[in-house]
This record gives sequence, C-alpha cells and structure tokens, in this order.
Amino acid sequence: MHEPARAVVERYWALMASNDFHAVGEVLADDFVFDMPQSGERIRGRERYATMNAQYPAHGPWRFTRRRLLVDGDTALTETDVTDGVVRARALSLFTVREGRIASLVEYWPEPFALAPERAALVEPGPSMDDG
Repeated sequence: MHEPARAVVERYWALMASNDFHAVGEVLADDFVFDMPQSGERIRGRERYATMNAQYPAHGPWRFTRRRLLVDGDTALTETDVTDGVVRARALSLFTVREGRIASLVEYWPEPFALAPERAALVEPGPSMDDG
C-alpha cells in the first residue's frame, strides 16, 4: 500500500526545508512534471527540478511555513509562505500523488497588489501576504 497524499506532501515540504533540493527527489515520481502557469514554464524530471531550485538566487537558506494543507484523495493543495530572509512570497501548490509519489506539481506565486480605491469604503484590514 502506498502512502496517502497527505504524508507524501508533508514529506515533500520537510525535504524542501532541508534546502537539499536533490533529496526532494525521494518523493517525486519517475515521470514528475512541474508547471508554473503564470510564466508558462514546465520542468520534467527530478534532476531538472532540483537544479532549478538549487540555482534560484537566494540571500540565505529558504524557509517554508505551511499555512494550509487540503487533501482530496490523490490531490493536495498547500498554501505556503516562502522566504530566504529578504524575499517573502506565498506559493499555492497543487500536488497530484500517484502510487505514493508526487506525479505532478502546479504552482502559483501570486503577487500582492494595492487596494483599489473603489473598494476602500467596503473593506477592513485583513490578512496580507506580508503577514508571517
């Protein structure tokens, strides 16, 4: 029996937190595919995924704080804060788990934006991407 999606995704984030991006391959399927629709990028394979993460410019080790993990069968969604001590971002990651490994990962990196003046009278302060 294969590990459920929740356990696989939790292990993924634990491995990412090690900053040993090649070790993340432990939970990736042989035919793993990573998509970033906002930039139109697709990366195939563990090695290329590890290289992309290892080569990404950083001011220090990456730290990951998971805000949410939702699981429905073999699909999981995480909302995760990511920082290298200078850069702060939030990632929405959609995982498909097959036979105990991550077969695909689709990731969105939303950018914060200013409040539209026409909504100012309708809103109150809420959580922002800068909240830690």
